[in-house]
Amino acid sequence: MRQIVLDTETTGLDPAQGHRIIEIGAVELIGRKPTGSTFHTYINPMRIVEQGAIEVHGITNEFLQDKPVFAEIADDFLKFIDGAELVIHNAAFDVGFMDHEFALLNKGIGRTTDYCRILDTLSLARERRPGQKNNLDALCRAFGIDNSNRTFHGALLDAELLADVYLMMTGGQTKLELATQTKSQQQAQGTAGWTPVTNKPDLKVIQATENEIQAHEERLKVIADAGVSPLWNA
Repeated sequence: MRQIVLDTETTGLDPAQGHRIIEIGAVELIGRKPTGSTFHTYINPMRIVEQGAIEVHGITNEFLQDKPVFAEIADDFLKFIDGAELVIHNAAFDVGFMDHEFALLNKGIGRTTDYCRILDTLSLARERRPGQKNNLDALCRAFGIDNSNRTFHGALLDAELLADVYLMMTGGQTKLELATQTKSQQQAQGTAGWTPVTNKPDLKVIQATENEIQAHEERLKVIADAGVSPLWNA
């Protein structure tokens, strides 16, 4: 399975109020193993970033002035996520912004779910940790993941942390040596080095002697007289 662990940063909280994506970070997993392939970009939103948002992610209006607009990165981004399962914390937020950006392109691209399946790790965490804090920082603490570099929210860093959280929360990585093997390769490896034995001798069967059989019967009688029924006689 190909999965993309994804996070975005935005100018504000609601695309319906004209807010836009300003950063996308995404990490590829195949067979629950990070491949090292990532997608990361900053985006000029063509509008002001709200001060409250800047206090969360630290991305300023000045920093974004020379960055590409969404239309310039849309094709590469869509190619990267197409066909994958997107793993997102509070997926409704990020997917809502992505759908809004696709709609603004006016190219008939459609919605994110036309291209990807969605897995919401916030919903998953609430199912597995009811009544507890389930934001990314809390989950990192719960699963022993180092998030000491997270002084601000950042899309790529948060996607990398979320990938670790997701793998821990759902049982850890599969064995690394199996992650990239095909079924036929695994089967071949499973029998490699085996040599069938064609000249093995017949098994020797040793029968009990009459004295051994009599001693066994006498022992069973002693057990029965004690009121115990042997399991092998049940």
